[in-house]
Amino acid sequence: MRAAALALSLVLLSGCGGAAKSDALPHVGFVVKRTGGSFAQEMTSGFHEGVGRIGGVSATVTGPPGQDGHKEVELFADLTLAAKGGIAVATSEPALMAPAIGDALGQHVAVVGVDMRLTASSGVKLHIGNDNYELGEKLADELMRRLPPDATGTVVLGNTSPGLAGFDDRAEGIRGRFAEKLPGVLVLGPFDTQRDDEANRDAWRRLVAANPDALAFVGTGDCDGVNLAAIKTEKSARWLVGGFGVDPRTLQAVRDGAMVATISPEHYLKGAVAGWLLARHATGAGGLPEGWVETPGLTVTTANLEQILHRQESEKARRAFFQPQIDTFVEDPASWVRPLEQAR
Repeated sequence: MRAAALALSLVLLSGCGGAAKSDALPHVGFVVKRTGGSFAQEMTSGFHEGVGRIGGVSATVTGPPGQDGHKEVELFADLTLAAKGGIAVATSEPALMAPAIGDALGQHVAVVGVDMRLTASSGVKLHIGNDNYELGEKLADELMRRLPPDATGTVVLGNTSPGLAGFDDRAEGIRGRFAEKLPGVLVLGPFDTQRDDEANRDAWRRLVAANPDALAFVGTGDCDGVNLAAIKTEKSARWLVGGFGVDPRTLQAVRDGAMVATISPEHYLKGAVAGWLLARHATGAGGLPEGWVETPGLTVTTANLEQILHRQESEKARRAFFQPQIDTFVEDPASWVRPLEQAR
């Protein structure tokens, strides 16, 4: 039976006295960062879709409503008591989460990393996520497409989470691509543009004021593009903006021309892959692979914007859009796996 989408509260399958029912379904879980973020909602929907493809498995998704690494750890520890079939983790604080993950593995609860890489000390052997360096290159390509081949000047690069694997890789991908293709353009940064939306907006206002002649401003996080687009519109500026994610405000900015492109990390697909693998593992139908399951990202511009807007309108539309990719994975999971040490 297909699991209900977006079940964000912890549910314990227990009898009246607290003991687990003998006929309880295998139970898997997912801990996400910032349940209110569109990326978390995408991963949650995908996770339930993946679990539902196996059938006969219950699923719980939980996480703090805002940025709170300590709460993520607490919720993860709680979930290990119920989700004995395995837990997926998309954390904002990999180092902080590592000891709790070690405890779960010690209790023979399987753990899978999703989105941003977990630390080697966590002991987790499976990561599901993008090639973030490549995503950075994709965004740089779209910016450079709007610049002359002999362009000179500066591009200002921001990073909402310096030191976090994945975001750093995106920044390096952007820098590396400009150095390769437009050596006359100097990429400044990455500057810390903060995770909180208001602090992010303030950081970009300062950077825009300090670099009025920049060719482009680009950031690694979802809020970077949204806030830059708003500032550009407010100032009637001509510099280019690029960002990440498919938040409704981001897609509207692409439609309005305030952003040239956004790169979707395709969080729904990551969630679906994690849900399917954990549910299969929980039922004993197959073991978890070891390595990096590389999930592709998608460049969104005005060329494919209407298709993506339609996809984002409903759960049914999202499911239909991603079904071919999920089918391809389910048919041959091993072909998607790369060595874990190559993840970036």
